[in-house]
Amino acid sequence: MIEEKGSAALGRTLTVGAVDFHPWSLELTAHDLAIATADGRGKQLTIARVYLDAELESVLRLAPVVDAITVDAPTLQLTHLGDGHYDIDDILATLSQASASAAPSAPLPFALTWIDSRDGIFPEPPPDGAVCEHSDPVQGAVPGLAPGSRVLIMSFSHAEDLDVVAACLQRQRQQRDLPFIGLIGSQTKWATFGSRLRSRGFSQDELAQVTCPIGIPGIGGKEPEVIAVAVAAQLLLSLELA
Repeated sequence: MIEEKGSAALGRTLTVGAVDFHPWSLELTAHDLAIATADGRGKQLTIARVYLDAELESVLRLAPVVDAITVDAPTLQLTHLGDGHYDIDDILATLSQASASAAPSAPLPFALTWIDSRDGIFPEPPPDGAVCEHSDPVQGAVPGLAPGSRVLIMSFSHAEDLDVVAACLQRQRQQRDLPFIGLIGSQTKWATFGSRLRSRGFSQDELAQVTCPIGIPGIGGKEPEVIAVAVAAQLLLSLELA
């Protein structure tokens, strides 16, 4: 796949000896890369090893966001053809043309609705692509959610979080049309919530419909940006599994 895509992008034959990819850390190593000369009989560029360490933001953007790159032992054969031209001009022209015609990256396949019970909390203008909706109490908005909504619960108080979770589970009893109910917080928070929800009459099977903590497993960062990327990846996976 790399050889096919690379050859098409360069307009030259690209060969790769071996590729190692670690999906959970988004690390990729390619060994023994070579770009052929224009006539295909020699090697214009050889690289012993290329190492890429991609950011988790790559999942959010659906495009590579590289944190680090290492290139070992590159060797370029370059010939001056006269009048300011070189024997790699065709590669540069191909790359330039591809860049000019590239389509913008597609947005994530979600429509975002921010529901909050607080007055004056929404910024003006609202975040790009977001619809802001005031609801007091906030759980009062749950019955009106569109079927198939993915719900992320992250209010300013645990009491409000608990009421929203309960409203989502009550809707699930009646309609079973919320494929993802996510609650921000720790396993300790969820243990406390589980006890309180059971006291409200919800079964263990019903509680199993709630994901807490949120975000794909294995990401330990607590920064808001890290959590956002991990949650976006988790929601994308929920679409794939639906």
